[in-house]
Amino acid sequence: MGLLSLAIWIPILFGVLILFLGRSGQAALVRWLALLGALLGFAVTLPLYTGFRVGTAEMQFVERTEWIARFSVNYHLGVDGISIWFVLLTAFITVLVVLAAWDSVKDKLHQYMAAFLILSGLMVGVFAALDGVLFYVFFEATLIPMYLIIGIWGGPNRIYAAFKFFLYTLLGSLLTLVAFIYLYSHAGGSFDILKWQAMPLPALAQTLVFFALFAAFAVKVPMWPVHTWLPDVHVEAPTGGSVVLAAIMLKLGAYGFLRFSLPIAPDASRQWAWLMIALSLVAVIYVGLVALVQKDMKKLVAYSSVAHMGFVTLGFFVFNPLGVSGGLLQMIAHGFVSGAMFLCIGVLYERVHSREIASYGGVVNTMPRFAVFALLFAMANCGLPGTAGFVGEWTVILGAVQANFWIGLLAATALILGASYTLWMFKRVYFGAVANDHVKALGDINAREFLILAVLAVAVISMGVYPKPYTDVMDASVANLLSHVEKSKLD
Repeated sequence: MGLLSLAIWIPILFGVLILFLGRSGQAALVRWLALLGALLGFAVTLPLYTGFRVGTAEMQFVERTEWIARFSVNYHLGVDGISIWFVLLTAFITVLVVLAAWDSVKDKLHQYMAAFLILSGLMVGVFAALDGVLFYVFFEATLIPMYLIIGIWGGPNRIYAAFKFFLYTLLGSLLTLVAFIYLYSHAGGSFDILKWQAMPLPALAQTLVFFALFAAFAVKVPMWPVHTWLPDVHVEAPTGGSVVLAAIMLKLGAYGFLRFSLPIAPDASRQWAWLMIALSLVAVIYVGLVALVQKDMKKLVAYSSVAHMGFVTLGFFVFNPLGVSGGLLQMIAHGFVSGAMFLCIGVLYERVHSREIASYGGVVNTMPRFAVFALLFAMANCGLPGTAGFVGEWTVILGAVQANFWIGLLAATALILGASYTLWMFKRVYFGAVANDHVKALGDINAREFLILAVLAVAVISMGVYPKPYTDVMDASVANLLSHVEKSKLD
């Protein structure tokens, strides 16, 4: 087994082990096993970064084993500068989610921990798969544990939210399967994604493949107008579910555009770039305005996620290095910041059992240490310079201006909107006099919660101050992708 296989199967095996051992009702054993599985899963991803060869766009840490010989399906894994960061991010967030659920989840704890560990392994599989069937299996399999997480540990309308999540994402993916079958036949009976990227397709076929892939990836991002499932799911999902959904699962769709849509259908991607840019700008501006009027903290951050992911797709389809790199940086930064925002909401919800902004006020008076972290993450969500939130958005805006000044100007309005809805929420929740007895009775965060938020704070600030390690790894792969798209144009 190579490092990528270990990153996939260690959390999955620990999840299965917890399912069996957890029946004995030993909560302490379940917690420590889950933490051990998450830490080991994260530990095996670190050599991927330390051993990564910068300056090459080739796939690294490649593993290839015959799986279904009759249909030329292989267990084929590998990462490049585009995918490696999301493997690390997935494993990193899983550790924090396990720690966040340490005391807060008591009902069916072993099933809860198992679901997150299995989901972690499956998501790593999506980012590492280089075979079409393997990618599709991992991509669809992620729906099952998340569906259970929402449906079992969610809020009062959890069944509705779980069904909406499952149906939206499954229906979108069915057209992708059709596209994969077409690509398999056009490639002479091969599901090799790298081979698909290298082969030319007729113009009509490219358009059909582009929109078939769009059906799955746009829902997953989610892009406007197929974003309506996300706020409902975030509101009903438990804290850990919201963190993983925002930090990792939304990235599966954006990653799909870079791994499939742009390299496999480059002409169609350029032809329909205007549509992608328009939808992205609607998400950035309109959804940002929608976030302003939300009364539920989770729903506000959910709409904020749609707006921030609009930056990602905007960056990808301006077709320049700044835009694509900025989109990737925004994906990573959004993983840190949105995860932190939902964890902060979870800290308050565990104490007051309300997500309504009106239920709070003056929290800084009773939870000063917690308020410092919440302020940092709120500022990062606004795109404050020196935080991770600024790096991706600013780079995308520069890339957009390079492509078209007016697109860049419209995208830049998101910085104003982001500051408006985030700071207004922060003011109403944290500042002012203590609003009620619930807030008056609040106790500050404990050592475990402090550790989780401190780790995320370090990630947010370090990326904001020094993003070079991130860009160094992705630059060669981004340049290679854009060269491939441009070459197709010239041909």
